Amino acid sequence: MATEQKNLTLVVLAGGLGSRFGGNKQITPLPKLARTIMELSIEDAFSAGIKQAVLIINKSVRAELEQTILPRLPKTMHITLVEQSIDMLPSEFKHLAEHRTKPWGTGHALLCAKPYVTGPAVVITADDYYGPNAYKQMVEHFSQSQGASSMAMVAFPIEKTLSEQGGVNRGICEVEQQSLKRVTETLNIHQTEHGLVGEIEGKLQPLDRHSLASMTFWGITPILMAKLENDFNKFLEVYDSDVKKEYYLPNCIQTCIENKHVSVRVYSAVDFWFGVTFKKELESVAGKIYEHRQG
Repeated sequence: MATEQKNLTLVVLAGGLGSRFGGNKQITPLPKLARTIMELSIEDAFSAGIKQAVLIINKSVRAELEQTILPRLPKTMHITLVEQSIDMLPSEFKHLAEHRTKPWGTGHALLCAKPYVTGPAVVITADDYYGPNAYKQMVEHFSQSQGASSMAMVAFPIEKTLSEQGGVNRGICEVEQQSLKRVTETLNIHQTEHGLVGEIEGKLQPLDRHSLASMTFWGITPILMAKLENDFNKFLEVYDSDVKKEYYLPNCIQTCIENKHVSVRVYSAVDFWFGVTFKKELESVAGKIYEHRQG
């Protein structure tokens, strides 16, 4: 087992509504494995040396988590449940929650963890399986002498993140000397007879199969939390009552990079990424994860 990282926290973003999935996929067990992707991720983090986790959840799944999933997690891992509620806003912005049903997005979800995270943290989503090596890479990063502004990410070769169900949207990373410069949102990435293509700002462009994609696996420091709070307030100041508009974590990270508040070291993933968007993918993804963990 890896060296224990006493001040490193795992933050799991699990507050999404799973509208395309048709239910709470965060608590839906994988066939054959009889456990959720989130459980497998927490176990991988624990094995890498991370001993505390903060789960950002929707209120509707709390009872199921406490009764079924938490008892199956490592007994010595400290777990904190935090409900991401729509009205969890600064007092001057509380009124903006009145007509909203959709969560405020990944940036707001991470901000909900702020009171419970005092040091560096590994941030993941509940419905993405990253493999055990990603956590080892992140633990190694923070175990070395890193400054307060030194963040990290584990990115996956785009060819390891494609779906058999059709085109996918990914954030393609631009990397210079192992440092992240920007993430470009690329839509409908799919294979053609001429190679891999994707839409960037409405134009179909060829893509390098070995390009790295961000799958929301970040290593952050407290500096980001402070910037996140300020940036979210700016988002709310210009919020135009679009009930589907969200505040995304990568946007804040990009701003921090451009303003030289942080640097982000990019690690290329060793393992495959697996994720579930639709229920019909459960069986296939479960089989692949099972084989991956056995191998």
